[in-house]
Amino acid sequence: MTLQAINPMTGALVATYTAMAADQAAAIVTQAHEAFTAWRRLGFAERAQPMRSAAAILRHNASDYAALMAREMGKPVKDGMAEIGKCADVCEFFAEHAAQFLAPEPVKTEARKSFVTFQPLGVVLAVMPWNFPFWQVFRFAAPALMAGNGGVLKHASNVPGAALAIEQVFKQAGFPENLFRTLMIGSKEVDAVIAHPRVAAVTLTGSTGAGRAVARKAGEMLKKTVLELGGSDPYLILGDADLDLAAKVSAKGRMVNGGQSCIAAKRFIVVESVRKDFETRFTQAMAAVKMGDPLAEDTQLGPQARHDLRDELHAQVEQSIAKGATLLLGGQVPPGPGAFYPPTILTDVKPGMPAYEEELFGPVAAIIPVANEAEAIAAANDSVFGLGAAVLTQDLERAETIAAQFIDSGCVFVNAAVRSDQRMPFGGVKDSGYGRELSAYGIKEFVNIKGVYIA
Repeated sequence: MTLQAINPMTGALVATYTAMAADQAAAIVTQAHEAFTAWRRLGFAERAQPMRSAAAILRHNASDYAALMAREMGKPVKDGMAEIGKCADVCEFFAEHAAQFLAPEPVKTEARKSFVTFQPLGVVLAVMPWNFPFWQVFRFAAPALMAGNGGVLKHASNVPGAALAIEQVFKQAGFPENLFRTLMIGSKEVDAVIAHPRVAAVTLTGSTGAGRAVARKAGEMLKKTVLELGGSDPYLILGDADLDLAAKVSAKGRMVNGGQSCIAAKRFIVVESVRKDFETRFTQAMAAVKMGDPLAEDTQLGPQARHDLRDELHAQVEQSIAKGATLLLGGQVPPGPGAFYPPTILTDVKPGMPAYEEELFGPVAAIIPVANEAEAIAAANDSVFGLGAAVLTQDLERAETIAAQFIDSGCVFVNAAVRSDQRMPFGGVKDSGYGRELSAYGIKEFVNIKGVYIA
């Protein structure tokens, strides 16, 4: 079996890699566990040294990694550079704060001494997607390794070069040999790795279907999981919103990573009284996005990561139009090579349409008209997903109440596009998964929260 990276811009073969045999993958897991047994005994300051080195390596090689992502999955190099910077930031953040986040917590009991301590679990298997080939991995790895765990990575099959590059970052940074390894395997081999007795826990970022499959196997083996799955983030445009700001924030949120992001804005729930004005401004903002070669510095929208994904997205658009949605912008597959799809806006989107019910993983926006704020909140929550959301309004006190109490999602942003931030917990509810990454909450997902009682 081989793994291939195909350039979505040209359709050309980037590279071919030989997949690992099952026994080779199993041996690597065992080696990672052996490295973990020594790593866990080091203090936080000792762990932080190679983690900071990893950040420096990332920054030094940022342009090379950005070009690699452009070739393998079509990310514009400008976005790739920003992604690598974010990876370096998360390494430095957990190098700085892990000791604080995992400090023993005293508990007052009748004992002479009692406290809670946070100890590593072991080797964590990470099953990661192609859309943020570096960030998704470092988002898990920085806190997991700083907590004292080891890691093995099963990356998406279309970004094998990125997977191997990440392994090299940790090796060059001075982490113990085999503490973090890449498994060059296909999705069918994941169950066997989950079942390996030296795998202590599993984290997955990906589709809801993939999450269910991993959770099923991990549950059978009684192993902890964290799942960050799909999303169909609603942006509520209320009647008093600053419409220029709303259009700008909405376009930014929709176009993040070419629309190929779980937390990209997807459903724009607009109060009818401002709908037409918002549509005009939003259409102008989306139409201004420059589509082209991801290796060009001024490109804002590259090709979609694969032709089949582009074609599935177009089918969702066509099916929604057939059911009554109105096309305001885009909606046509461009001629010529490359898995391109233009910025697209659908309005008059209603229940029963793919644009309402399903995740649109690409640069397609769905405008859902509502009569008032109450209907906007109801529409926002009328989804199987619950990852992120945004509220656009000038009434900040009201916005805070809506965000904190009424929207069913893992995070809500007011007058800003949703994004992940290492200082804040990240994750979802409902079919968007469970568990949290980043912040003090994320680093505690893969530790043994142990009570100690000394009579």
